[in-house]
Amino acid sequence: MRPALRPMTLGDWLLLGLLGVLWSGSYIFVAIAVREVPPFTLVFVRVSLAALLLWLMAVASGAAFPQQAKTWAALALGGVLNCALPFVLLFWGQQHLPASLAAILISTGPLLTIVCAHFLTPDERMTAQKLIGVSLGLVGAAVLVGVDALSDFGVQSLAELGVLGAALCYALAAVVSRQFAGQPPIVTAVGQLATSGLAILPAALIVDRPWQMPWPGAAGFGATVGLTLFSTALAYIVFFRLLRNVGAGNAMLVSFLTPVGASILGTALLGEHLAPHNLAGMVLIFAGFAVIDGRLLSAARRIAA
Repeated sequence: MRPALRPMTLGDWLLLGLLGVLWSGSYIFVAIAVREVPPFTLVFVRVSLAALLLWLMAVASGAAFPQQAKTWAALALGGVLNCALPFVLLFWGQQHLPASLAAILISTGPLLTIVCAHFLTPDERMTAQKLIGVSLGLVGAAVLVGVDALSDFGVQSLAELGVLGAALCYALAAVVSRQFAGQPPIVTAVGQLATSGLAILPAALIVDRPWQMPWPGAAGFGATVGLTLFSTALAYIVFFRLLRNVGAGNAMLVSFLTPVGASILGTALLGEHLAPHNLAGMVLIFAGFAVIDGRLLSAARRIAA
């Protein structure tokens, strides 16, 4: 029997903060790495090395991998939706967008998951509370992009749409991954990362031709290693531990931390600055999260009472 989830302890909050830093840092690593490593190759390196590291951990822990071809086909679909395609869209988008803006756009993923689950699953219907929260969040995304995207449609607008497309991929992946609920999370992660690496390899070879590329400098190499070791492999380990101890709802509080962390790191390390409408959009997206989650509203009612 699965152990009951316990209330979050100080250690859990520290792990949540660490996960926020690791996933916030991924946007900084990508912003540096894509200056020297093209997107397809960067995706392949990230998912393949992370899959190898997590596979070694899974084997050491005695985790059993599925044997059925049907299960691996489902893992491959999840890998394309959860890793290969969104990473390509995000990495390409970050060639033209600040890291902080990309992180805020990606934060719409949980909101889009609710919409996808409503239409694609029989048991996760839209409620009035969810509808209000999703509406706030999507208005926030529109404000974030700004009206200039319509009047002056160019590469930056395409990049913003690409990152939003990555968020939609994550939402679809969350729905597809429901079927892996009874499987150890690390097995699902290894399966999706490994199959996404195989899926992206032909594009990396045909489009990027990595054997013709110059070896990345210290910054590009270090950012690629950091993206793989810290923001992928270590981040998965921390996320799995939070899932096991405090559940998905508490673990997904990281959605509030990542955009803020990426904005702080982008400003401090890359000299980025968000426009006022970007900040306004982020506030509306966070308001949508707060309405859906309900805990902040419940706390406000208790204080008011």
